[in-house]
Amino acid sequence: MKYIRATEENKEQIFQLVQDTITAIYPKYYPKEVVDFFCRHHSLESIIKDIKSGGIGVLLDDNRLVGTGSRKDNHITRVYVDPAFQGRGYGSYIMKCLEDEIALNYDTVCLDASLPASHLYECRGYRTIKHEKRIVENGAILVYEIMEKRL
Repeated sequence: MKYIRATEENKEQIFQLVQDTITAIYPKYYPKEVVDFFCRHHSLESIIKDIKSGGIGVLLDDNRLVGTGSRKDNHITRVYVDPAFQGRGYGSYIMKCLEDEIALNYDTVCLDASLPASHLYECRGYRTIKHEKRIVENGAILVYEIMEKRL
């Protein structure tokens, strides 16, 4: 297993992995409008932008892309693991890699945690510093946590 910097060649695979994960997992926690919001938010264009900025990585296991992580400065912005590979420690490994990168320049790391991911982050030592909500399409409400961890 190795976590490496994403390249333009990875853009379609990353996009598909993120979209597949959102549509498989998020409907258990959020209404359709919120799921659609996340799908739009993690568009191919935003993934390409993150690749160009150098802030996105991919986790490969046996040369198969099984996960991805993104960061901007000390803010983790996207961590997704293929649903078929969840529960095997891949998400924790991606988080460790991102935290190690961030620790080179910052004392704290922050992230916006969706409901399905907040437990993973709590287990890694993150604490909620603020509860947030955002109204999306048709008045549906996206609820999420702003979390922080000292490195």
